[in-house]
Order: sequence, then C-alpha cells, then structure tokens
Amino acid sequence: MRDPLFRMALLLGLLSAVGPFAIDMYLPALPMVAEDLGASEAGVALTLTAYFLTFGIAQMIYGPMADAVGRKPPLVIGLAIFLLATVAASLAPTLGWLVAARAAQALGAATLMAVPRAVIRDMATGPDAARMMAAVMIVISISPMLAPLTGSFVMVWGGWREIFAVLGAAALISLMLVLFVLPETLPQERRQPVRLRSMAAGAKRLLTDRRFMGLTMVGGFGMASFFVFLSTASFVYTRQFGLSPTGFSIAFAVNAVGFFSASQFVGTLGRMFGMERVISVAIAGFLGATTALAVAVGLGAETLVVVVAGLFLANACLGLVIPTSMVLALDPHPDIAGLASSLGGTIQMLTGGVMIALTGLAMEATAFGMVVAIAICAGLAWLSAVISLPRQRVAI
Repeated sequence: MRDPLFRMALLLGLLSAVGPFAIDMYLPALPMVAEDLGASEAGVALTLTAYFLTFGIAQMIYGPMADAVGRKPPLVIGLAIFLLATVAASLAPTLGWLVAARAAQALGAATLMAVPRAVIRDMATGPDAARMMAAVMIVISISPMLAPLTGSFVMVWGGWREIFAVLGAAALISLMLVLFVLPETLPQERRQPVRLRSMAAGAKRLLTDRRFMGLTMVGGFGMASFFVFLSTASFVYTRQFGLSPTGFSIAFAVNAVGFFSASQFVGTLGRMFGMERVISVAIAGFLGATTALAVAVGLGAETLVVVVAGLFLANACLGLVIPTSMVLALDPHPDIAGLASSLGGTIQMLTGGVMIALTGLAMEATAFGMVVAIAICAGLAWLSAVISLPRQRVAI
C-alpha cells in the first residue's frame, strides 16, 4: 500500500476509534453504574441498546449528507453532537438521563462509522480498499484492548462519570483532526444533492440487491455477536469469574488480539485466494469455533480459560469476516457509496441492538448464556453468507 493511503487509513482509524472507545471504555463501570443509579443489569444494558439503535439509524443521516456536501462537514457536525452529549452523560442523575445521553452520543458518533468507509471507497477498491479497511481496523481493534484498561484506571482515581470526561477530551482532539488534518476526498463534481426521490431509488436498489443485503447481514450478525459479548462480559467476568475491573479489561483485551491479528492478513489473503473465498472460509470457522465453545461450556467446561480461549479463536475468524464483508458490499456501488455505507451501517447496528435486547430477555448474564447467544449470531452470519455468495464458494 502506498504511504499516503496508509497514513489516511491510520487517521480514519483514529477517528473511527472514538465510537468503540465510547462503548468499551465504559464496560468495566457497568456494575458500578447499576449500583450508583439503583438499576438492574437489564436496565444498565439499555444504555448500550440505546447507543446501538440510535447509532444505526443516525447513519442514514450522515451517509447522504456526505454524498451531498462532502465528507468533512458531517464529521464536524457529528463530533460536536458527541462532545455535548458526553458532557451530559457525565452529569446524569438517573438511569433515564444516562440512556438519553448515550443515545445522543450515538447520534454524533454515527458519523464516524458512515463517513470513513465512504472516504475509503473514494480512494481505493478491491484488495487495496480491504487493506485500507484492515489498517483502520488496526486502530479500532486496539481500542477494545486499551479502552477497558483506560476505563479501569480512570475508576481507580475517579468513577464512571470521569470516564465520560476522558471521552470528551478524545472527542475534542478528533474534532481538531477533522478540521485541520483530514483532507476532503469527494470533489465538487461528484457530489449529489440530497433528493428524497433519488435516495429512495438508491435505497431500493440496495435493499433489493441480494448480494449487498447478504453481505451486510454477514457483517451485521458478526458485529451482533460482539455486541452481545459487550453487554454481558463485564457481569460474567466480574461476578461469575470474580475478576476485578482491571482483570476484566485484560481478559477482554485478549479476545481483541485475535480479531486484531487476523484482520491484518485480509489484503494478502484476498489477493491470494479471492475475497469471496476468504470470507466464506472465515465465516465457517467463526461458526465452528463458537459452536464448539457453546458445547464445551454446556458440558461443564465453564471456566475462564475455556471461555477466553474459545472467544479468541472465534474473534480471529471474525477479524477476517468484518472488513471483507464491508468492502465486498460497497464495491459494486461507487456512485452511491455514502448511502450504501450508511444503509449498511444502519442495518448492522440495528441488528446488533435487536440481538442484545432479545438475548437479554431470553438468557441470563452467565458464561453459558453468553456463548450460546454468540453462537446463534455466528449461525445467522453463516446463513447470510450462504444466501449472498456463489454457492460453490461458500464453505459448508
């Protein structure tokens, strides 16, 4: 990859990491939030559900906006909203206030999911785009390792409210990067005014494209598995396995290493074997690893080592699935890359939010309940791959 592309990918990764940090840095504090605000585990999980659902819907705003006015203005607007909402979250006196503030945070953070993917599509396609996406994933993947640790360290001298103060500082830095460092990648002649009729036509084209929808759902259910993990892991690791907030952060980071390491081979493997073959084999591996883990835990091997090791293997496969599915879904639609990116992101985040709500209602926050829910997401992702990719290329 040429150096300018790599530098751009790292910059986009830094911006994209703000959203994951807003989730992961907060995770060690979930039990403390529940105690401080007098809420149940399910009630505190609503702060994540509200974030994911709003995050998904809001991408439909920023994608078309990015196609109409360029890539930078939506980033500036979104980061400003995120900054104000983060201040509100730090002052929340009740759970309802915190849920609303988290939704507002997501309203701003959604720009950091929709727009960077469109920027990548502006600059590259195919394996080069996959390598750029993987480079972005470097930074995003590091955030699950660093964010919970950062949150646990903040809790040593402060509490969960101080976590939001640190997030506010990160948002301010990101806003400065967008204003003064990030170049505009969409030239004036390629911009498309926001027209409801053309948006509806573009959305219809995407929603009726089996390949786009299938690949979007592959990524959606893959991300949903991680969202389910996010909503339950802090309770499982700290209450069932007795870990401290710092211990939870370390165990959480181990799971992220698998995703981070595997994602760096996406471009190379795509050139060697083809992108479709990579994703089909990886999704089969993801299903196999999560199913084996669920069976092992169900048969009595419900230990911290087994859970962490099994999730490490599963996330290694997921590290190949997520960036590849994003690139393959967007590649055929360069003329509506912003809309395709935002619609795909919306569907994926809504899928994650719905899966959190469903699994939270149906399963307890135990290791067995968590890994079974993750295996269900993996099965649905594999089924989506079967539907959307050529049959001869899907690993059965």
